[in-house]
Amino acid sequence: MDLRAVFLGLAFALMWSSAFTSARVIVDYAPPLTALALRFLISGTLGVGIAVLLGQSARLTRRQWIGVLTFGIAQNALYLGLNFVAMQTVEASFAAIIASTMPLLVALVGWAGFGDRIRPLGIAGLVAGVVGVTLIMGARLQGGVDLFGAILCVIGVCSLTVATLAVRGASSGGNLLMIVGLQMLVGSAVLWVPALALETFAFDWNWKLGVAFTYTVLIPGLAATYIWFLLVDRIGAVKAATFHFLNPFLGVATAALLLGEKLGPLDVVGVLIIATGILAVQLSKQGVKVI
Repeated sequence: MDLRAVFLGLAFALMWSSAFTSARVIVDYAPPLTALALRFLISGTLGVGIAVLLGQSARLTRRQWIGVLTFGIAQNALYLGLNFVAMQTVEASFAAIIASTMPLLVALVGWAGFGDRIRPLGIAGLVAGVVGVTLIMGARLQGGVDLFGAILCVIGVCSLTVATLAVRGASSGGNLLMIVGLQMLVGSAVLWVPALALETFAFDWNWKLGVAFTYTVLIPGLAATYIWFLLVDRIGAVKAATFHFLNPFLGVATAALLLGEKLGPLDVVGVLIIATGILAVQLSKQGVKVI
């Protein structure tokens, strides 16, 4: 067992899942797109600055630049931008659950669009994921979840899927922290356009916003992204994605613990089913046999 990879994977899952809770706090006191653009500007500048101090270069390969641009636009601007807007009206736990289905969508698109073979275990995992999401969406819609916010979350996770499929190999070739910093600056540049056009620079500064914003910049923003690239570079994207099965649990648990969000029985069952489906899909890609 690669204990270093396990540690990196657990750290990434915890950091990544906690971002929904800190984002939910931020949008209570700040315009979402402006806050996110500012976050990426600070995180990206820090990342590039540290990379320069470490001797890394911005002279990237063509494949790396494609990854930087795709990741910056599809993940940072679209996926996170849509989620920040959505979390003005939907709970952090709901956004976290929808986002956690990304590995299932990656597998589905790979099978339908690129002819990837899926073993029976993987097919069962995809079916389980659909069932889990259906249970949660049905329960939340009956409970009065904002439909527009829910749609934004769905579009966002589709954009994250595109980003994940497009950046395979972007972490190879060195200059890892520079890549992380640059893709954040790309996201910031794209987000400033709608932020300046649609929002006013009105922040209700208080200690909650200060803590949440600082945490989001440093931990999910910079540290989690860097750890993810390290993990992918160490064990590959397929094995690394296995750790995403923890995200439904951790995202919901963090929101419940820190924000007091309540979960219904169908939410709990749906999360368990989705997590099982994600794990089944990833194990099937690794050729693991289940007796």
